[in-house]
Amino acid sequence: MIYFKHVIHLLFVIYTGMLFVRIALSWVPSLYRYRIIHFILFYTDPYLNIFRKVVPPIGGMLDLSPLLGFFFLRMLESFVMKLL
Repeated sequence: MIYFKHVIHLLFVIYTGMLFVRIALSWVPSLYRYRIIHFILFYTDPYLNIFRKVVPPIGGMLDLSPLLGFFFLRMLESFVMKLL
């Protein structure tokens, strides 16, 4: 059971890292041509779009959805770990 908890925690860490990469990509759009970037966009944008509906970008430029995304991801991890 302890091994399973480590795997679940690792998955949350990997997804959090993907969210960080997604944020950094907004500053370096020239990287969008790589396949790994499309993989990251495919798996992070639907999650962030949930929060973009709640808090749209301010002035069209400042996107606060990742903050909510990180917060709720951390809450979800905590909830799942307590269930295990």
